[in-house]
Amino acid sequence: MRVRERLLSSERVVVLTGAGVSAESGVPTFRGEGGLWRDFRPEDLATPQAFKRDPVLVWEWYDWRRERVASARPNPAHYAIAEIEKRLSGGTARAAKTGEKRARHGGPPGKSFTLITQNVDGLHSLAGSVNILEIHGSIWRVRCLGCGRETVNRDVPIKMLPHCACGGVLRPAVVWFGEALPQAVIEAAFGASSGADFMLVAGTSGVVEPAASLALRAKERGAFVAEINTGRTPLSGMADATLHGKAGEILPGLL
Repeated sequence: MRVRERLLSSERVVVLTGAGVSAESGVPTFRGEGGLWRDFRPEDLATPQAFKRDPVLVWEWYDWRRERVASARPNPAHYAIAEIEKRLSGGTARAAKTGEKRARHGGPPGKSFTLITQNVDGLHSLAGSVNILEIHGSIWRVRCLGCGRETVNRDVPIKMLPHCACGGVLRPAVVWFGEALPQAVIEAAFGASSGADFMLVAGTSGVVEPAASLALRAKERGAFVAEINTGRTPLSGMADATLHGKAGEILPGLL
């Protein structure tokens, strides 16, 4: 298989994952079937304005989401991606972080692996991935609106209304509609994509920016771009190879 050969011969690999990969673990997609919650659309709750208006309502929705995610487990796609990183980095977190630094600062090309995910569920970490750029944040992190401190919180259910030690109200540390993506993370993502010689895009619609532009950046810089999805996407026309099917069935075969 051409994709497998290119993957195994590459030294600077970037993987971009979207909701389709999490869906295979039973995590409902943001806009998919069952997306409504108590007659509220997610787009009406995932905003700074909604949180300011009714923080308890927003937290009840996130608490419901956290409960569903807590019961999910990584699927074969998550484990295959972690194995790709392990093989490329020699199995060490130090090597993975070195690759991230090279990608970010344009250093020597050496071996590197970067996982860029649009998912907020933390399943990639559970599967063993190390060098992860969570461009939309994490549902398991909270940020204080008072002091700005960000911490991990895995309480299920979470105490209503959660407060920081400083007394400030805590909010989910995810990117909401109307908010900018974290600049440092996006710069690292584009840096890694620019230096990649192989980029794999799995389970993403290819319509949400700026993530949708990462594969294009990699392609422009000479990378081999492969896509795994259950159907055609806007990325399919520019990809060097498109594999139709579930990521959890296709990815293990590439190893």
